[in-house]
Amino acid sequence: MTKPIIKTAATTSDEASIIDVLVRANWEDPAARWAWPDSQQFLVHFPSFVRAFGGKAFAHGSACYVDGYVGAALWLPPNIYPDENALIALVQQTVSEQIQKDFFAVFEQMSRYHPSEPHWYLPLMGVDPSQQGKGFGSALLQHTLIQVDRDNKLAYLESSNPRNITLYKRHGFELLGTIQIGTSPSIAPMLRRPK
Repeated sequence: MTKPIIKTAATTSDEASIIDVLVRANWEDPAARWAWPDSQQFLVHFPSFVRAFGGKAFAHGSACYVDGYVGAALWLPPNIYPDENALIALVQQTVSEQIQKDFFAVFEQMSRYHPSEPHWYLPLMGVDPSQQGKGFGSALLQHTLIQVDRDNKLAYLESSNPRNITLYKRHGFELLGTIQIGTSPSIAPMLRRPK
């Protein structure tokens, strides 16, 4: 198999295609489908979640994708954070009231695991379900981790899908604990020290 070509998003069409593949990749994600269990609601609201949670990666040149848009990763560089106001508004407007309390409590716990020092944060990564198991996730991780190591920075993420923990461990991430509140699925905060 040839090595996947990883590109950095540079245009508005890249952004739309990346959001599209992240929606497909997260179709069965436990946390995403807990928040939006109805398929139509998921399709309508998850793109806005992607923009609020990881969209700043587009402006900071840290959104990358596999050539052909079969996978993508939205990395936030040190001292760049998700759009908290947009996230709160989106959840309040689109997530059922019974889930909202647990949702916000999960995000509160997630913030407690973030390193206090400047670090790279991976809020969203995914590969089209029809293309999984072909090394695209590894290629996306390696692409940015080279820069992370060169900058001698920590990398941090939360895995919302237990199937992905092994992938992250192979790339040097260590499990810090488990977040599970009320009806939420388990979320695994993970940290990687520079190599």
